Amino acid sequence: MDKQGQEKFLAFILQRVQEGKEEEAKAILTENFRKQDEGTFSQSDIAEFLPKIISLIKPEKLEEIQAIVKQFSGSFGSK
Repeated sequence: MDKQGQEKFLAFILQRVQEGKEEEAKAILTENFRKQDEGTFSQSDIAEFLPKIISLIKPEKLEEIQAIVKQFSGSFGSK
């Protein structure tokens, strides 16, 4: 994912995070983006990311986030 894609993904997620959890979510995403940039991001990182980020999402937005993350992780795995 390029920088522009990362910024869009970050904004998308942050708009759906529970109030007061934005900084925690941003830290998790920033770490994942760093690993992507370094070429060290793996399927195990995705598996670790999911429960962390899901715990921060507003309950009414979970289904939407799960669909996007599934799509993202699927495209990541095919590269």
